[in-house]
Amino acid sequence: MSDARARPLALITGATSGIGREFAEQLAIAGHDLVIVARDADRLTAIAADLSDRYGIDCRTLVADLSRDDGVDSVVRQIDELQPDVLVNNAGFGTTGTLGRADRASQDSMLRLHVLAVHRLAQAAVQGMIRRGSGTIVIVSSVASYLTSPGNVNYCASKAFQRIYAEGLSLEVAHHGIYVQALCPGFTRTEFHARGGIDSSRYPSWMWLDVRRVVGESLAAVARRRPVVVIPALRYRVIVLLLRYLPLWLRNRLLGFYRRDGRGTAATRMHPGQ
Repeated sequence: MSDARARPLALITGATSGIGREFAEQLAIAGHDLVIVARDADRLTAIAADLSDRYGIDCRTLVADLSRDDGVDSVVRQIDELQPDVLVNNAGFGTTGTLGRADRASQDSMLRLHVLAVHRLAQAAVQGMIRRGSGTIVIVSSVASYLTSPGNVNYCASKAFQRIYAEGLSLEVAHHGIYVQALCPGFTRTEFHARGGIDSSRYPSWMWLDVRRVVGESLAAVARRRPVVVIPALRYRVIVLLLRYLPLWLRNRLLGFYRRDGRGTAATRMHPGQ
């Protein structure tokens, strides 16, 4: 596709549910053509047909597992070929349990997905955006990027990587007309927690955000081209402020209400949506 195409093009990973699915919806409403990426071919096909029919946009699908090198390779090739105007790096998942007992393969997969895939897709996108002098990259991180949480060591660490990566990349490319955002939602009502084996009923209702609001705040910031870090909802911005400026010993005391159950997993943990 060339710069003269009729509509802007957005590529979205993890687009079959939750935040990624909502990005696809809202960007389609805004008149973007889409490339939606996920592992589930049937759901991708159904969503693409639905969005195309309702909004009159072109929606392509790409089946890829971004925790695998070959899956990332296939998406990088599409980015190089299609030169999207918008990249939404959303794909992710969480795990539960301490590293002493956690499955090694799932931890490796999460780190590959949250770190290596995010970097490779962002670098591929930004190189084309620099040549064109414009573009947008949204990396869906989490309020968990400000936490250190037993039972979620790699989740929090990899989400912190995503946020800091976005902040650094923004400094590199802002003068090229490229906007980079780290979206850091708190608990958001999606399929994310169920897939991670997390009991959402353990958390009070005030902590939960509506996915439409989360994506709406992200895209409002895209329209303004600021800020780099978007934390939807005032209550979560206050929480993050406290986490950043509380003394480390007090923060760890507040977050460390941690005990072992019979399996050695974290009985109490902070695990916001991706």
